[in-house]
Amino acid sequence: MSEQPAAERRPLDATAADAVRAYAAGERARTDRLASVLEDIAAHGYPPAESGVPWETARDNHLAELAGEQNRVT
Repeated sequence: MSEQPAAERRPLDATAADAVRAYAAGERARTDRLASVLEDIAAHGYPPAESGVPWETARDNHLAELAGEQNRVT
């Protein structure tokens, strides 16, 4: 993975290592979901357009979700 020998690496503290592992697990789960969707499309074709969500609606929902997650100072 890395070209550096293990002796030259700086170890992470336990909290940072746990955070990196949690991030990796989340990315792995998202990648698995994407792979599952692509495999379904390959096996069964595209779903009908009527069953989807318009991209504008998906965008607006996602932006609203992101805005709700932000910490605000009042």
